[in-house]
Amino acid sequence: MTRQMRILAFLDLLLPRSCLLCGGTAKEALCVGCSVDLPLPEGAACPRCAAPLAAPAPACADCLRHPPAFDATQAALRYTYPVDRLIQQLKFGGRHAFRRLAAADFLAARLLAGPHPAGDVIVPVPLSRQRLAGRGFNQALEIARPLARALHLPLDAASLVRVRETPAQSRLPWRARRANVRRVFECRADFSGKGVIVVDDVMTSGATLDAVARVLKDHGAARVTNWIAARAARPAT
Repeated sequence: MTRQMRILAFLDLLLPRSCLLCGGTAKEALCVGCSVDLPLPEGAACPRCAAPLAAPAPACADCLRHPPAFDATQAALRYTYPVDRLIQQLKFGGRHAFRRLAAADFLAARLLAGPHPAGDVIVPVPLSRQRLAGRGFNQALEIARPLARALHLPLDAASLVRVRETPAQSRLPWRARRANVRRVFECRADFSGKGVIVVDDVMTSGATLDAVARVLKDHGAARVTNWIAARAARPAT
């Protein structure tokens, strides 16, 4: 039993578990009703960035015009109501460790319920030192831990580093997002010939993940696959 699972089991003995979304009684992180209502990806999706497509195709128009550095993206959920609330529980539930751990484990379980990407190592998208100090944890790492255990893959949370503090991507228009993450990441390891699985909570424009993939490939990664809890609709340009 993992440390997170022991914590959750201990807390279950102290108080009944409630659904992270509706607050009702639940045996797991979400009650049956809320779990069934979660928005799943529908129809065809771009294999490169997981954006919805009208029909199956090798890539979406954006990926054809501006090919990203990453090779593929897999997402478990659509980032819309109520998944946005679940992600908020994960990101901003720092004072409520039980809810944070429960949300991370639930999102990891949803990823594991779908296809598993091939790779040699799992790398979570890092936070800056300032943001990590303020939040107290990295939500991508919280999701990545159970994924690495389930796939029996090494988890590397040290080699990829965010070296510059920037405004949150969600606050910026799409055209500004790529510039915002330029030269933000550094890699301090050799990934020559390896397939890297990059884990994050939400993908919107893909600018952050593109910047991550470019740095990883500059350090030898043969393939970079994004494994994302929730895929948001592209912002308007």
